[in-house]
Amino acid sequence: MLLELAQWLAKDIRAFNVFSYITLRAVLATMTALSISFMFGPGLIRWLTAKKIGQPVRDDGPQTHLVKSGTPTMGGALILISLGVSTLLWADLTNRFVWIVLIVTLGFGAVGWVDDWRKVVYRNPKGLSSGAKYFWQSAIGIVAAIYIAFSISAPNNEKVVELFFQWVGSGFTLELPAKANLIVPFFKEVSYPVGIFGFIVLSYFVIVGSSNAVNLTDGLDGLAIMPTVMIGAALGLFAYASGNAVFARYLLIPHIPGAGELMVFCGALAGAGLGFLWFNAYPAEVFMGDVGALALGAALGAIAVVVRQEIVLFIMGGVFVAETLSVMIQVGWFKFTKARYGEGRRIFLMAPLHHHFEKSGWKETQVVVRFWIITILLVLFGLSTLKIR
Repeated sequence: MLLELAQWLAKDIRAFNVFSYITLRAVLATMTALSISFMFGPGLIRWLTAKKIGQPVRDDGPQTHLVKSGTPTMGGALILISLGVSTLLWADLTNRFVWIVLIVTLGFGAVGWVDDWRKVVYRNPKGLSSGAKYFWQSAIGIVAAIYIAFSISAPNNEKVVELFFQWVGSGFTLELPAKANLIVPFFKEVSYPVGIFGFIVLSYFVIVGSSNAVNLTDGLDGLAIMPTVMIGAALGLFAYASGNAVFARYLLIPHIPGAGELMVFCGALAGAGLGFLWFNAYPAEVFMGDVGALALGAALGAIAVVVRQEIVLFIMGGVFVAETLSVMIQVGWFKFTKARYGEGRRIFLMAPLHHHFEKSGWKETQVVVRFWIITILLVLFGLSTLKIR
């Protein structure tokens, strides 16, 4: 929106050409999202408190969490408002990658909103049924995966539609170009063609999996949001490099024309996340709820798919991966031992993993900061794949 205004003004005042730089608009998007969060955060918290939209706390969890019962939740709406407004203000609104990532983010946020609303307003402990939640996540994830599969191979939406029908007309045998391959980091020319079906399936699991992984991690004050900010900022650098033909050629990564504009979205995400952390830091004044966690995880997954860095996302999001695996292992082992021995057994003191460390004696702030430190190391390791090949 503001980019179009700047371009119009630049016809008479050359100084406005500075807004054509993606890096500047990414910084301005960060600052704008942060400012919006600071401006509207207190009001939103008061509104949530007045509506008694409070977070229920598990009785079987750490006893220190019982004092959090009733803390306002659904604060993720603040993140989405800050992120959405800032993106619309500073991004190039003709860029299709910005729109698909924004739609995925808001779509998953809507699913989380319905789930949270039913839990805390209608006092339905199940919220949105797991089947319904998974259905809508899958629907959005599959549509996004199909679109991205063809959009990274075509210069515009008309060509995307044309390529899609060519694929259907070929009996689903049409192959995607090499830049759609699964990229293996740390190697110059190692990538694996996965085909269109493989691309769609992989992208679907990355988007939906990332969404649920962040949601599982969101259990302590500030635990999920800071890694999301760091990973989002790092993906912004990958997006900028992928969208620049010179940088992409030099760094030996796929050149995805238009992907660089996602750096503005990532800047807005970082600003919105930091603004939310101001209120979510221990002791939290507000929780993000599913509306924020599901949306942010899906955003990270969608960006990683566009810039062809799914494995790097897996590396940088190691904390999210560990949290998810801890739940899967705990549930699987419990069911296995119950079927075999008649009594369910546990590997961890409690899942997800952050609760295990709390039960082991770590303070909540220790768990959060140490997981942040781990994420910093993993993000730096992921960024190193740009040069170490």
